[in-house]
Parts: sequence; C-alpha cells; structure tokens
Amino acid sequence: MLQIAVCDDEKSMGDYLKQLIEQRLADEKDYRVKVFSSGAELLEYGSDFDIFFLDIDLKDMSGIEMAKSLRQKSEAVIVFVTALREYVFDAFDVQAFQYLLKPIDEEKFFRVLDGAVAECRFERETEPLVIRVKGIYRNIPRESILYVENEARKVVLHLKEEQISYYAKMGELEGILGNRFFRCHRGYLVNFGAVKGYDTGSIQLKNGETILMAKQKYSAFVTAYMEFLRRK
Repeated sequence: MLQIAVCDDEKSMGDYLKQLIEQRLADEKDYRVKVFSSGAELLEYGSDFDIFFLDIDLKDMSGIEMAKSLRQKSEAVIVFVTALREYVFDAFDVQAFQYLLKPIDEEKFFRVLDGAVAECRFERETEPLVIRVKGIYRNIPRESILYVENEARKVVLHLKEEQISYYAKMGELEGILGNRFFRCHRGYLVNFGAVKGYDTGSIQLKNGETILMAKQKYSAFVTAYMEFLRRK
C-alpha cells in the first residue's frame, strides 16, 4: 500500500491537499492519505510513509527540522508545500524531492505527485523479493523472474536459470511484485521485461517459452505493457 502523509497546521489546507491527492489517485486501488495538524503529531505517529507533503511554517516546529528528524529513519519522498520562499536551499539538505509554493498551482502539484508516486514505484520494483524456501530465506532479484506460475497452494518462480517452488498466494504476490508484472491468466503472472511478443491467447517470452493469456485480460495487458515500455 502506498502511504502518504500531509502535515499542515491549517486544517483547510491539509484537507485541500488530501482532496487533490485523492482526485489524482482516483484510479489507484492501494493507497492511503493521512493528514496531521502538527509536526509533533506526525513524528509521534511514526515515519512509515512513502511520501510526505510538509509545510515549513508550523506552529510547533520548523518543517525543515521535522524533515531532518524523518531522514534519520526514512528515505521516503519529501515534498515541501509552503508560503516561505527563503528555505528552498535548506530543502536540499534533507534531499527534498520538490519545493512547492502556496497558493497551490494544481497542475504543478499533480505533476509533482505523479513524479513522487513514480519514484516510490521504482524503489519498490528494484527491491529484491524475499521468500522462505525449506526454512531458508532467499533474496530474489525481481528482474530475474520471468514469470510466476500458480501450483495449487504453491507458486513457482520461473527464473532465468532455475525454478523455485514455495508456499504463497498468487494474489498476494501480484500486489508485492508491482506494476512490472501482470496477471495475464489466473495461473500466470508475467514480467513485462521478459515479453517478446503476444496475441489474444498467449504471450511469447524472450527465453522461448510461451504462457497463456486469458482473452478477457488482453486489452488490459496491452494498455499496461505500453505504459511499461513508455516508462523504460
């Protein structure tokens, strides 16, 4: 789940930013936005967010100081949303993703949000998949997975040089692997990077294998695959 935090001591502004985020992410299924009215409230809640939208001029602490505290525990995307121009260079010290000035330019805000979400997805997609096989934990690079096959209560990871079978649910794995993979059939989850060609009933892989494509999945597959190629 994509976790987004908004921190602004003006309730109307916090609610407004949440509204903009929900408007932009209307087609997304797996995200949550939480609004905080003070830096202390956010820090007490914790740093387990993927994106932070932070005001700088807070009543209880500077947004810059709050960001420094967050950076001790998190590599999340930080976006400052403030009326103060003079702290723009301080934002570099906390590796801020962007610095937006109030009043909000909605189109620019949407572009920044899109970039922040893309940054989070990239980070997730490059993290290895950690699985437990026969009591041993293994780190599997995601790019090495050609496709995943459903096998009763197990799944089979078809890698470039081996196959690994372990207990897992296909639906949960689909959520973990992210947008680089697509559920083309109830029995298969394919890595877009491994695709060589496709038709309405099958997908040809670069290693010479062919897997099934459900006809009702074809249109969604083409759309998602074109988006994958655009992002490359």
